[in-house]
Amino acid sequence: MVHVVRLVLGDRAPGRAGGHRTAGGGVSTAETRPTWVARAAGSPYDVDNLPYGVFSRRGEQTGVGVRIGDQVLDLAPLAGLDVRPVVAATSLNPLMAAGRDAWDAVRAWVTGLLTDESERARVEPHLLPLGDVDLHMPFAVADYVDFYASLDHASNVGAIFRPDQAPLLPNWRHLPVGYHGRSGTVVPSGTPVVRPCGQRKTPADEAPVFGPSARLDIEAELGFVVGAASAQGDHVPVRGFADHVFGVVGLNDWSARDIQAWEYVPLGPFLGKSFATSISHWVTPLQALDAAWTDLPGQDPAPLPYLAVDGPAGLDIAIEVELNGQVVARPPYSSMYWGPAQMLAHLTVNGASLRTGDLFASGTVSGPERDQRGSFLEMSWGWKEPFAVGDQERTALEDGDEVVLRYTAPGTGGGRIALGEVAGRIEPARPQ
Repeated sequence: MVHVVRLVLGDRAPGRAGGHRTAGGGVSTAETRPTWVARAAGSPYDVDNLPYGVFSRRGEQTGVGVRIGDQVLDLAPLAGLDVRPVVAATSLNPLMAAGRDAWDAVRAWVTGLLTDESERARVEPHLLPLGDVDLHMPFAVADYVDFYASLDHASNVGAIFRPDQAPLLPNWRHLPVGYHGRSGTVVPSGTPVVRPCGQRKTPADEAPVFGPSARLDIEAELGFVVGAASAQGDHVPVRGFADHVFGVVGLNDWSARDIQAWEYVPLGPFLGKSFATSISHWVTPLQALDAAWTDLPGQDPAPLPYLAVDGPAGLDIAIEVELNGQVVARPPYSSMYWGPAQMLAHLTVNGASLRTGDLFASGTVSGPERDQRGSFLEMSWGWKEPFAVGDQERTALEDGDEVVLRYTAPGTGGGRIALGEVAGRIEPARPQ
């Protein structure tokens, strides 16, 4: 029988959970028994995945669930008094705040429920078909930071906008460049994206004009969700990444490039970015990515000591960009220059504190090939080279267009797991 996991939800020293610690900081599940859940074994949502989400059945209160195959396991009815506070909540924040030992313990408990045949009769009534539930925003976002960590993306953008200069600015290879975004407009997958309005000015214009963005774009990214907080003044080192990061989400940082181009000098992105950032409904726990860690492509010059990593610090995650049902790009996250632990270390090196629900994103993921570019700005090379979408062509997004980002990674069971997809449809600008 699977015993109820005993959780201490107060302060606990990280890293004391049993099991073998992997490069990603989780507990290896390589020897986990097969699941008894129908059609889940061998699927992208097998027991080596088990992403968390927040769901409701029609008209009922929301709760925390775990996806297994094409079903959602409602955790609250199965939880003991010690576990129930973190799974009967209306968001993942209580579980995320409980810390790394609790994350490992809850994952082990859920894995046991779904693999121990003796638990089947008790658990099966609480498995709900995906089609019978509504999915909601999985966590309350505290702060949002977006990085610029892809060498290929930064080089492409530099070459497009500064063709007569070096593509990279002098600081880029020395630190993960980023900006502070707007947490209040981070929305769950499926939320419509209204075309933003703002000031635009092309080089040929004598003065700026106001109106809807004419160069609306996507940015295919990966988001990292902070669970355990840190104290203001403290620095989270690269080795502390797994103690603080709960999991990952798919992320699309929608961008109004014409608004951005006029406004960003000298302080950086503002209205061109802050209107919408979409994330997946499912948060893939960091432990599910144990088999996905890989070496970074190489960093030259060597980073300063606080950014130095030892061992695999990148992630082998494949991304698929679909526009109106047609796959138009496949950016590889394994090509990223800066790793997520380096981003977190840089984010906090000045003493900035972490809060439960902080979200930091990788920036656009792009690889060296044209079909690996993660933004339409790059795919069209500055709006000059339309790319094919079935029998149509595009440079920027048009009203009615729908974008879906999909993600897969190696799983600890030997197959591939699926991260939550991110979808959004463009709606026309609203009258001012």
